[in-house]
Formats: sequence, structure tokens, C-alpha cells
Amino acid sequence: MTSTSVRPSIFYLDLLRCCAAFAVVAIHVLGPWRYLYGQIPDFEWLAAAGINSLTRWAVPVFMLISGALLLSDKREFDCGYYLHRRLAKVAIPFVIWSLIYAFAGGFSNGGWQQDKTVDLVEAATNTPVWYHLWFFYDFIPLYFVIPLLIPLLRVINPERFKLLLAAWLLLTLMHWLNVESFLRENLLLYSGYLLLGWYLFNRDNSAELPLWLAAGLGMLTFNFFGTWYLSHQHGEYHIFFMGYKSLNTVIIAGMLFVLAQTYGERITGRWRQWVSLVSKYSLGIYLIHPLFLIPVREISNGYYDFFASNWLAIPALTICVLAISLLATMTLAKLPILKRLVP
Repeated sequence: MTSTSVRPSIFYLDLLRCCAAFAVVAIHVLGPWRYLYGQIPDFEWLAAAGINSLTRWAVPVFMLISGALLLSDKREFDCGYYLHRRLAKVAIPFVIWSLIYAFAGGFSNGGWQQDKTVDLVEAATNTPVWYHLWFFYDFIPLYFVIPLLIPLLRVINPERFKLLLAAWLLLTLMHWLNVESFLRENLLLYSGYLLLGWYLFNRDNSAELPLWLAAGLGMLTFNFFGTWYLSHQHGEYHIFFMGYKSLNTVIIAGMLFVLAQTYGERITGRWRQWVSLVSKYSLGIYLIHPLFLIPVREISNGYYDFFASNWLAIPALTICVLAISLLATMTLAKLPILKRLVP
């Protein structure tokens, strides 16, 4: 999802963006169902909660990619260029789409109410206008951290860097276990993904792939069955395994990065073209897809019922919404004024 011209396209990063875009859409497609534990058949609820537990790596993968590319920039830092070419490309679409979704949020009972839109805009300094826009509240501040990290990474001793990474991993474990600490701040926890992305990007990790696979697949299994078990024990949907800043999610995201890095080049032909296309427009897809989900997520409209089971409905609707969002993004990207909305 990162918009950057630091270097030519690297296909395995394109692959990761594509997979993360698919996972994000899936998370939002299944959203209305995950809190219905006990209200719908367990089999249907598990489709939503289970797929959700297996896709929480999506946003962390986007951050790994950002760290890999932006922290590896070898050019001299130019503040004006950075603010215009990097920060503005994310901040401007965020502001405009916040206004668009605030307008959409003003519709209820078949009509538009100005007061609702105004309330959403006024609250936007602290609360995202729409559920997916939370990402920018945490991601945009990272753009002010990146220029400070680059010179540090150029001179830091490799062993000291490993210690820094280990400290961050410990912090993610503390966050997962809800251990109180003043260090449990979003800026620190998400900055660690930048560092891990840079670290994995600038080395050959193929020798460690078996370890990453064992740990990552173990965590995915733990997420799936752990969510099922805890929800059953508490009688409601449980979010213990769903954190973006928790050690389990870090391990899964790292596994996927190393897996794509090792085997991504084996994808060829038309599949490679589709992957690169989705990757190119991934930020636009992220921004626009909730518009198409407004009627879908209203369960009474029957979109999910068409597929008879959530196990079919969630993947199928994810593919449909992703495809429609891709076409819409490509169309906007061709229009001189509106292309700024989908950089």
C-alpha cells in the first residue's frame, strides 16, 4: 500500500501487497458476523471468526513493506521533497476520503442528514470517520519517524540492532499479554514493524525459512483454535489473538515476508501480471472498498445468503469487492484531478 518511487518494483513485495489487500477486504467483509457468537450457528460464526484470526497480518505486512523500502533509501534527505513526495501522497488522500466517508455517514433512513456529517468531521481529530481509516492515524506519524531512523540504521552495529529488535519483540509480547508499561505506545509498537521490514529486506532469510514457517504456522493454528476456545469459554467473541501489535501477529507477518522473499519469483505469466496490478493500486483499493461494502455488510440485504454459507460467502464477496474496487481505482487513476485520491 506504500506509495513510493525509492526503487523499481520488487515482485515479492508486490506479492505481499496483493495478499495484504485481499486480507484487508476479507476482514471487512466478515466484520458483521464475528460478534454474533451464540446468535448464529457455530459453523457459520467460525467462518467469520476463523478467517478473521487468519488474516490479522494484513496491516503489519503493509508496514513491513514500508520499512523495507523507505528505510533502505540511500539518497540524501531533502525535507521539502520528502513532505511533498512521501507524506503528502498519503495525508492528502486521507483527508479527502475522510470527508467523502463523512458525507456517506450522513445518510440514514433513506436521506442525508447534515448534522451527522458535521459530527463525524468534528470528531475526526480523534476518531476515524470510517472504520478502515484508523490505519492513517497510526501510519502517518511513522513518516516523521522514518527520517530519524535512516541515519541510525546506517551506523548502528548489527549486534546492537538485534538487541533493539529483541527489545521490540519483548514489547509486543507485553502488549499481547496486557502487561502495563509506558512503552506500550502505538508509535513505538508500529515503528518496530519498520525496523523488522528493513532487517528482513536487506538479508537473505532463506536459511531461516523453516523456523519462520514453524513459528508462523504454529501461531496461525493457535489464533484459529484459540479464538474458538476463548469465545466458547466466555460466551462471546474474544479478541485476544486479533491484535496488530502483538507478538503472534509479528511472527505471522514475518513468516509471510520471508516466504514471499524466498519463493515469490516462482510466480510467472498472467498470475504475475495480476499480482503486480493489484499491488500497484493497493492504496486506492484500501481507501475505496468500504464504499462498496455499505450494502453488503447490511446482513438483511441478503448478499451473504446468496452463497448459502459464510465459508463460501466471505471468500467470494472478498474477490468481488476487490475486483470492483480495483476497477474503480484504475478508473479514478486515469482522471487528471481525481487521480490524487488513489496514489
